[in-house]
Amino acid sequence: MGQFITIPTPGMHCIGAYRADPAQPPRGGIVVVQEIFGVNAHIRRVVDGYAEAGYVAIAPALFDYVESGVELDYDEAGVARGRSLVAEVGFERAVESVASAAQAIASAGRKGVVGYCWGGTVAFLCATRLGLPAVVYYGGRSVPFLDERAQAPLLFHLGERDPIIPPEHVALHRQKQPQAQIHLYPAGHGFNCDMRADYDPASAARARERSLEFFARELGGDA
Repeated sequence: MGQFITIPTPGMHCIGAYRADPAQPPRGGIVVVQEIFGVNAHIRRVVDGYAEAGYVAIAPALFDYVESGVELDYDEAGVARGRSLVAEVGFERAVESVASAAQAIASAGRKGVVGYCWGGTVAFLCATRLGLPAVVYYGGRSVPFLDERAQAPLLFHLGERDPIIPPEHVALHRQKQPQAQIHLYPAGHGFNCDMRADYDPASAARARERSLEFFARELGGDA
């Protein structure tokens, strides 16, 4: 359904992005923020899924600042390489890139962001720094930023068995972002991704339902 395009970012740097458009007039636009594994087949399916739901969806290839065309395996080597790449890219540049991606789909109308894993924390920062309604899937790096004031609605999806986000971190989410919707699922980290060992179809389906309800409410249109 989608296609790769190029988008400009601050500093005259261009990066790739995967974009998909709905068959009907769009309900709005959604920026999809990758895990540490790149804009891979899973993220492209997420983008396509939001387009099928009626949104213009786009996933900026954040690793293009360092290396283009990165798609890593969900194994020890992939995790190590992904962590190295996200450290090089950094959160500030990632948030700027989401802003650029949102601008690239400006004609879609109101816009929001959804992110997964590292991208979940990026999505959270887009709510606090860009004022974009955000859906955060298991953003394991969010705790240091939870004191930032959200400028837009937030929805968190967290796994009860996620070793990266233990119960005390879930409690911090509730304490420091009391206005946010927070849902726990009987699953581990990465439960939305059908390429990961922790994939949980039932939890993924329920989280998607809630995400679509959130975007319908915040961006307009019916769920």
